[in-house]
Amino acid sequence: MIPEIQTNLMSKKSEKTAAMIDSSRGGDFDAHYLAYFECFNRQLFFEAHDVLEHLWLAERKGPNDLFYKGLIQLAGAFVHFQKNRLQPAFALLELAQANLSKYPPFHQGLETGQVREMIGAWLDGREPAGQLQNPLSGGDHPKLARPFRPPAQ
Repeated sequence: MIPEIQTNLMSKKSEKTAAMIDSSRGGDFDAHYLAYFECFNRQLFFEAHDVLEHLWLAERKGPNDLFYKGLIQLAGAFVHFQKNRLQPAFALLELAQANLSKYPPFHQGLETGQVREMIGAWLDGREPAGQLQNPLSGGDHPKLARPFRPPAQ
């Protein structure tokens, strides 16, 4: 690819991601965290990974380290599915499942139990008739519920 075209594509992608982060400001959670869900649900899995990595790097070794890492791995798995790299995709789903299982069913406004169930369903579909099939090829795309704060009791 011609360098100036590649730079132009990267800047447009960065502008799009920055706009999603900006539109997520002022919510109950960090804008990067909320933008992750926006990107993920638009099937912008690389951007979801990228946007949350910013927050994860600041939180490393903190209480949400493996939580953010699991969500990043989840998005990374779907980047691999988009590129039809099935073995690494399923491996990342397993890592995401393991990391998210260390947290309660509701954490950081996210129903992690539902996310783990979704991951389990994608993992269960990996070996029909002993063959790996790309689950995205059937037109099924994952969605994550946007985090929310439960009402005070």
